[in-house]
Amino acid sequence: MKRLFLLLIVAAAVALFFGLGLNDYLTLEYVKGRQAELSEFHRQAPLMTAALFFALYLIVTAVSLPGAAILTLAGGGLFGLVHGTVLVSFASSLGATLAFLISRYVFREGVQTRFAKQLKAVDAGVAKDGGFYLFTLRLIPVFPFFLINILMGLTALRARTFYWVSQIGMLPGTLVYVNAGTQLAEVEGLGDIASPALLASFAMLGVFPWIARGVLNWLTARKVYRGYTRPKRFDRNIVVIGAGAAGLVSAYIAAAVKAKVTLVESHKMGGDCLNFGCVPSKALIKCANTIHQIRGAARYGVNAEVPAIDFRAVMQRVADVITAIEPHDSIERYTGLGVDVVQGHATIIDPWTVEIQLADGGKRRLTARSIVIAAGARPFLPALPGLADSGFVTSDTMWERFSGRPNPPRRLIVLGGGPIGCELAQAFARLGSEVTQVEMADRLLVREDPEISEVARAALTASGVRVLTNHKALEVDLRESGKSLVVESAGTRAHIEFDEILVAVGRSARLTGYGLENLGIETSRTISTNEYLQTRFPNIFAAGDVAGPYQFTHVAAHQAWYASVNALFGFARKFKVDYRVIPWVTFTDPEIARVGLNEQEAREQGVPHEVTRFPLHDLDRAIADGATDGFVKVLTAPGKDRILGATIVGAHAGELLPEFVLAMKHGLGLNKILGTIHSYPTLSEANKYAAGEWKRAHAPQGILRLLSRFHAWRRG
Repeated sequence: MKRLFLLLIVAAAVALFFGLGLNDYLTLEYVKGRQAELSEFHRQAPLMTAALFFALYLIVTAVSLPGAAILTLAGGGLFGLVHGTVLVSFASSLGATLAFLISRYVFREGVQTRFAKQLKAVDAGVAKDGGFYLFTLRLIPVFPFFLINILMGLTALRARTFYWVSQIGMLPGTLVYVNAGTQLAEVEGLGDIASPALLASFAMLGVFPWIARGVLNWLTARKVYRGYTRPKRFDRNIVVIGAGAAGLVSAYIAAAVKAKVTLVESHKMGGDCLNFGCVPSKALIKCANTIHQIRGAARYGVNAEVPAIDFRAVMQRVADVITAIEPHDSIERYTGLGVDVVQGHATIIDPWTVEIQLADGGKRRLTARSIVIAAGARPFLPALPGLADSGFVTSDTMWERFSGRPNPPRRLIVLGGGPIGCELAQAFARLGSEVTQVEMADRLLVREDPEISEVARAALTASGVRVLTNHKALEVDLRESGKSLVVESAGTRAHIEFDEILVAVGRSARLTGYGLENLGIETSRTISTNEYLQTRFPNIFAAGDVAGPYQFTHVAAHQAWYASVNALFGFARKFKVDYRVIPWVTFTDPEIARVGLNEQEAREQGVPHEVTRFPLHDLDRAIADGATDGFVKVLTAPGKDRILGATIVGAHAGELLPEFVLAMKHGLGLNKILGTIHSYPTLSEANKYAAGEWKRAHAPQGILRLLSRFHAWRRG
């Protein structure tokens, strides 16, 4: 009841403020119009004027009424810079603290009861760095001051800390506004508006956020770099650790703008994508799909013999593809671009120093203004008893293990139902292996919609894969008679015999072995970074798989631009990473490509949406190609053509998706896609026809009925 009573008092005060029109008195026009009267009243009763002003400011701030900025200007006009600053500074801080306490007393208990789980992490952060966060908001207000007062009252921040941080943090802004008020008080005519002092005051209002940001950055750096000695000169502008997609792009951009950059790689240039991931897997998939097409050639009127698979030749082609692409990522190419490429293992010694254990046994130390960590990821290995001694392979090690073999593994278990597991399970099944895919979840590709999971399962089953969902791997049983994976489903255990087991249950960022621990750089599943890809040290950045949140080569390259540009030019301007439109493709047959939200995510996030579908069996080119399995599914905002997400299932889905990626990136709706000419007959027409389905569903029926009557009238 006490809380309710206090809330009613505040609500009544706000209602009276607006109901009596008191807000009209807190305008710049009113203050200027009564300037002479107010100045005369202050001259006759200076103490009373100061007391009334202080009380009014305190009430306005405590009850979160609008007008504090006008009062601050008025304080400068009435009392001058020094006295005005003192009055406003203490009144605003005390008023903000009262608003903070009111919010805490009225709302905190209820909010804590309802959102205890969510606020636990917030309170932990506030307990650790609450004063610093508040100081940041006070210096550079991301939110209005009254919102900061109310929201901070819901946290566990101490009232004493709130007061003194507000007192100090708001002082620079108070000075700027009060000074502007002192100049406004002197405006008598149009000529005064262009006075140097007044223009300087307005300039300070515009420049202050930049000055405050610089001060804040300096304070942050001083706190973070305490205990380290910054070099007076640097050997490099950037040192990049890791020559995968993120590292290569970072080094390329740095060299392109003539910065001095060293790229350190401990293994193979090109990283996982070139040597173990994207490139070899797609080469293998191409071979497998070609064999599958030959087996089904009869439906095209081609009488082909059952193909004999030379697995040794298949693996040689995979190696040849890697060799053909290697020059794009080679030491020679990047050296030619101006990058200092070093083969060795890098360790970050301090925020500006990297020590490299060279491949030839020597050591080399380099200092750099900025460091970009692009160490990538490795296959995640589950804690499965017996796995370590089973001779397992991963998507990294299988290429060397299987190279030179005349035949693929006879019995292969693929552990994992994600994109990598699905792609490789289908490929090896088509190459002749007896493949069993084991997934603990109730379906494959759990990030996709359930219907997409069913499409994937049907495609893998049709290719000969034995798909076991809802099966938990318990251990690997190693006996002289053979190896088997023990699984459990619905309380029943079973043994699955195998010759090879491929672990494809995800990838984990490389977080150890190069100095993060010694520097206290925070990590969880990835390196913790801010929106500019900076770690706790503003000059150390992370990009690619090691930074998350997506483990895609194209996202790594995307992040690399931000990391390198912010590292080189962040002193002038920094860019936040844009994750709004991220596409990805699962290269099964049929392919599964997506950008933006799917139905599952839209429902989980409570995003209102409509779904439009176009089946490929209605597309002329798909019929001609015999590739009618699949569809285009688009999510749009209700009643609008704004695209929230698109999923394409079918042949070359990955090649069809970029039209939706481009549309979402640049705010183009389905009407624009519908109005774009698409060549006939092509698969890309599916995107246009999906837009047409949306248009038909949103046709103005009332107008169409009137048009029908109009045309009937015209016929006579």
